[in-house]
Amino acid sequence: MAEQITPRQFTESTGVEDWRVLAHGASTYFRTGSFTAGVELVEAIGELADAADHHPDVDLRYAGVTVRLFSHDVMGLSERDVELAREISAAARELEVPADPAAVQEIDLAIDALVAAEVLPFWKAVLDYKQVSDEDLADPRGRWSSVWFQQMDVPRPHRNRIHVDVWVPHDQGEARVAAALASGGTLVDDSHAPAWWTLADEEGNEVDVATWMGRD
Repeated sequence: MAEQITPRQFTESTGVEDWRVLAHGASTYFRTGSFTAGVELVEAIGELADAADHHPDVDLRYAGVTVRLFSHDVMGLSERDVELAREISAAARELEVPADPAAVQEIDLAIDALVAAEVLPFWKAVLDYKQVSDEDLADPRGRWSSVWFQQMDVPRPHRNRIHVDVWVPHDQGEARVAAALASGGTLVDDSHAPAWWTLADEEGNEVDVATWMGRD
């Protein structure tokens, strides 16, 4: 069985410069520029994945291909992800397809709950999601945002009960925050940065811009 490695260990490995660790694994985006080039890259990834018996999530669109690596047996990243990341990047270079890791992100929905066990089943049913922990739900088809339940000790009547977590590459966090502030946002809390910054729009709706840094 593989052993889990930390986001920092993955990031500091050689040959993974095309990849960025987010909330649920390591991802990158390849700008193919055409559907045909995307299909060729996906076929190459499929051959590598079958040979390694380790299969990433692959999203093919007209202009590009998004790939996410994750080791489900350890519920995190492993050296298998490092090796496959290197091989996929090499295949993309052979096909002259550039990587754009700054383009990746993940969106999670966070719900404040006084008793998570009482509200989680409702969201599991209405979304047709699977429960992956005491506080987390995930799309079994791997397409939509994960949902997690943030434990509250007392109600917060002046705060929204639902907020969005935007996971971005660790080298894009400050730029994303700056862009949001320049667009009319307000900085609510940066005491946990670079793990996350809490921002709000002009009506007080909150969002956390999150990275893996500061969590290991």
